[in-house]
Amino acid sequence: MTDNSLSEALLAEHRQVLFRYALLQMRDPELADDAVQETLLSAWQGSAGFAGKASLRTWLIGILKHKIADHWRRSAHDPVLTDSHRLDAAEDAEADEDAFFMSNGHWHSGPSAWNDPEAAFRQQEFWTVYETCQNNLPPKMAKVFMLRELVGLEADEVCREAGLTETNYWVVMHRARLRLRECLEIRWFNSQKQEK
Repeated sequence: MTDNSLSEALLAEHRQVLFRYALLQMRDPELADDAVQETLLSAWQGSAGFAGKASLRTWLIGILKHKIADHWRRSAHDPVLTDSHRLDAAEDAEADEDAFFMSNGHWHSGPSAWNDPEAAFRQQEFWTVYETCQNNLPPKMAKVFMLRELVGLEADEVCREAGLTETNYWVVMHRARLRLRECLEIRWFNSQKQEK
């Protein structure tokens, strides 16, 4: 064991977020787990290089990006996820807003009541449904949502990572939230009501 400023426990706290990021990029749980293990080992061994100019999570994701790029170079695969459709921001955003929002920005009708959200979130079954809903998003949309909401990158970082303009970023996030809301209502909240 060396005299590192970052403890194994502190680094391990970020493991789940790193794994989700790697899984989104690699689409293989074993490869993603290997990349995360290599990332945490490199971070622990090189913790003296962490100057604190960025958050620890951002630094770790930077290391992970290099590990993933190394994997793709070694295996001669193309790591780029492509989205076959271009976003038509003006038309689609207006259609979504008309369907769900009033002119003052409030919901026409809010989400169904969550009887006990804390209990629902603790249930593994909920997370299984959530993962299914997230995996059903188009690949680029899933990537943008995951980078922002699960990894915690700022909007400008997500735009750089996903190659989006700021306008497209907001449209993609809006659509992702609407799709996830609809999917969770159908697959989780409405099924919970029926069970009662």
